[in-house]
Amino acid sequence: MAETDILLQELESSGILRLTLNDVARRKALSEAMLDRLEQAFAEAGQNTDVRVVVLAANGPAFCAGHDLKEMTAGRAGDDGGQAYFARIMAKCSGVMQTMVNCPKPVIAEVSGIATAAGCQLVASCDLAVAGEDAKFSTPGVHIGLFCSTPMVALSRNVASKHAMEMLLTGDMTPAARAAEIGLVNRIAPKGELQQVTMDLARKIASKSSMTLATGKRAFYAQREMPLAEAYDYASKVMVENMLARDAQEGIGAFIEKRAPSWEDR
Repeated sequence: MAETDILLQELESSGILRLTLNDVARRKALSEAMLDRLEQAFAEAGQNTDVRVVVLAANGPAFCAGHDLKEMTAGRAGDDGGQAYFARIMAKCSGVMQTMVNCPKPVIAEVSGIATAAGCQLVASCDLAVAGEDAKFSTPGVHIGLFCSTPMVALSRNVASKHAMEMLLTGDMTPAARAAEIGLVNRIAPKGELQQVTMDLARKIASKSSMTLATGKRAFYAQREMPLAEAYDYASKVMVENMLARDAQEGIGAFIEKRAPSWEDR
């Protein structure tokens, strides 16, 4: 694991994969190279049976500053003024966010510093988020004439409409405490304790059956897009399949027998 790598990876014995954004010079911007690395890392994590939980963290004073605007400006050089390039970058970024959501492993953001624009989108695309006291979030596109339309998709699926619109329309920084109030992050870690709080949460989740976690994560994102009756019908079918799984039988038996379950992740 070279410290010069823009995305560091470390797999703990507990099954927690730490992905650390490390392009400090560019404030961890979502450059083409970073998007490629993230997409590959999450795709591989989803297939790796040794990985039980993914933590997405960052080195340096910022979590992620969003798209690399210098790189995107250079894309205007094409004969079409950059239209094809911009379309490709937006599709690539959207694909990464969906890869995170579709990854069967729970994903936790560990946020220190600022997370702006697509960086805020990155946090909102994680299943859970822990923020340091100094963390701040914003969708500041309106300041430069560029509405944060793609970050809006993830943001609006995490917080209530009026809170999302306030962030999108003003571009103001939202401090960590407020982000927790509106549901963008789950909890705030005291200064100096961010990694410990995040990893404690990750280890708690990693101790569960990975089959159960994957079943639940998939069902959660699928049902929330459905009408109520359809969602209940779908969830009921998921419950039936889940009840027939070996780990459900083991977990229920362990509960009745007052012992710790022994997961087989199937």
